[in-house]
Amino acid sequence: MRKWVLLAVIGLGLVGLWVSGLGEYLSLDALKDQRVALATQQSAHPIAFVVAFFGVYVLTTALSFPGATILTLAAGALFGTLWGTVLVSFASTLGATFAFLGARYLFRDGLQARYGERLKSINKGIEKEGAFYLFTLRLVPVVPFFAVNLLMGLTQLPTRTFIWVSQLGMLLGTLAYVNAGTQLAQLSSLKGVLSPGILGAFVFLGVLPLIAKRIVDGLRARKVYKPFRKPRQFDRNLIVIGAGAGGLVTSYIAAVVKAKVTLIEKHEMGGDCLNTGCVPSKALIRAAKSVVEIGRAAEFGIQAIPPKVNFAAVMQRVRGAIKTIEPHDSVERYTALGVECLKGHASLIDPWTVEINGQRLTAPHLVLATGAAPVLPPIPGLADAQPLTSDTLWDLNELPKRLVVLGGGPIGSELTQAFARLGSVVTQVEMAPRLLVREDPEVSALVEAGFIADGVNVHTSTKAKAVIRENGEWLLVCEKNGAETRIGFDRILVAVGRAARLDGFGLKELGVKAGKTIEVDEYGRTSFPNIMACGDATGPYQFTHTAAHTAWYAAVNALFGKLLWLRGGLFRIDYSVIPWCTFTAPEVARVGLNETEAKEKNIAYEVTRYALDDLDRAIADGETEGFVKVLTVPGKDRILGVTIAGHGAGDLIAEWVLATRHGLGLNKILGTIHIYPTFAEANKYAAGAWKQAHKPERILGWLARYHAWQRH
Repeated sequence: MRKWVLLAVIGLGLVGLWVSGLGEYLSLDALKDQRVALATQQSAHPIAFVVAFFGVYVLTTALSFPGATILTLAAGALFGTLWGTVLVSFASTLGATFAFLGARYLFRDGLQARYGERLKSINKGIEKEGAFYLFTLRLVPVVPFFAVNLLMGLTQLPTRTFIWVSQLGMLLGTLAYVNAGTQLAQLSSLKGVLSPGILGAFVFLGVLPLIAKRIVDGLRARKVYKPFRKPRQFDRNLIVIGAGAGGLVTSYIAAVVKAKVTLIEKHEMGGDCLNTGCVPSKALIRAAKSVVEIGRAAEFGIQAIPPKVNFAAVMQRVRGAIKTIEPHDSVERYTALGVECLKGHASLIDPWTVEINGQRLTAPHLVLATGAAPVLPPIPGLADAQPLTSDTLWDLNELPKRLVVLGGGPIGSELTQAFARLGSVVTQVEMAPRLLVREDPEVSALVEAGFIADGVNVHTSTKAKAVIRENGEWLLVCEKNGAETRIGFDRILVAVGRAARLDGFGLKELGVKAGKTIEVDEYGRTSFPNIMACGDATGPYQFTHTAAHTAWYAAVNALFGKLLWLRGGLFRIDYSVIPWCTFTAPEVARVGLNETEAKEKNIAYEVTRYALDDLDRAIADGETEGFVKVLTVPGKDRILGVTIAGHGAGDLIAEWVLATRHGLGLNKILGTIHIYPTFAEANKYAAGAWKQAHKPERILGWLARYHAWQRH
């Protein structure tokens, strides 16, 4: 209510100023005509005149009423250059601050609540360099004076910073206009206020903050590099450590743009994704799916012999899939592209030098793409049981009869279901209250129900305390709700997360800042600006596709950093639209917000849900489990996030990723032809469900009357 009252007061103030005819006086001709009269009033009541003038100036700028330029000229004509500048400087700053605070009070909280995710990068930039941005806008008024006040009020810029930067930034412009006002009689138009020379000076001053920022960055860099001696010349343009997804994409881009690049890998080309992650796990999941498909044959009127799993043959096919895809990431392919591929252990000697196999290589920029490795929690006795991880289980040739899986995240859940379907008796243990805790509860429940149907023993809210061997049997000692349980197993698989590879590359010795991951700025630079990092080693998303995404920024910012200042600086890494999929059955794919995150962030949303059991193709294929759930801005078709649980969710999400990335709303999805009968129609029907919920009832009522009239 207070905000509405304030809005009303502002509105009445603007109307009052307009009705009072003040606008008629705020023109150059009117000022010249009234100059003598104003001077007479000033002589008769000097103090009152100053106070009144100051008040009118503050009120005009606070209400964003046009006329500040004319008032500034008037100050020069009436008070002279010195006192006119002092008066206007403080009045304009005070009025601007009132406008700034008004916009902040009225609109900022609502804007941040609704668009908080999208404004994250802006808020971060304002927090870090808000004074520079404001100072530049004040010196070179690309954005109108009043708009700067209002827009800055919507950000997180501190009021104190706004005041002193505004006063300083507006001072030169104020001086120019006040000085012009002292020559009022000679002015024929406002264009005569600023000469080309003055405009050129303003432009120079406008870029001064950017120049100052570069100087500050240079001084910081100088401090970082002080203990080291930079080589006079380099034998390469770029050195990349790690040949996983991040390193491969980085070196590929470098080779395409004809840079001399060296790619170093200690183990196998392709990294985790090819050798121990995405490729083998999906091949294993496909084998497990075949078991289920054969088991469901009778459902489709087909008699089939119950499947018998040859696990050694399954693993042989998994390794075959790796071998078939291997040429895509091979030394031969990348060498043909122009990349120098070296195998060996890389170690940083200084910010420009890498040692491998006793040889020292130099480059002006380095890229760290060292990836991540499975975490082994400090559970007593775990190491004695020779635990499997997502890196080591691919050496198995014998199916574990009883398998315990620690972890209910994406990796643990995918492998849990695959081994259960292949014939292991699987027990899954998760500390959190549900599986896939990053997803909505209904998604977790759907996945857990599928696991139970596959014979998995799911233990959530359960903490693993120790691994013991008793009477020749391995046992996992767990605790749930204060009660201890023991779970027997033949093998135990640990999938509780992955940690960035930080050791063994000389990062600590060199002084590259790192916590749980390598610390990078918004451009992908480490604490040494010439050393970039990308992929799983930096987070925050440990996916192959995000490693490739961040690798582009690492390559381009490293290779073209000296040229990118022409476009305003390096490219900031864009994490605004990140999709992912967990390949369980049903698959779970997501982009943007889900309900859990929206509630945590206090973001208003509306839910539209379409169940796959209504989809013709799903019914025909017998894959009716799951749904498409879309979060939108209340009352609008703008997409906040989409979750799909069901058959082929990882493929279906692509349309929503495109829509979210390019700002396409549900009306655009609905207006796009989808082939019948396909699972992709589920996306269109979800959009249709939203449209149905927002149909214009009043217009439809009038149309009903119109058609009734047409029938008579």
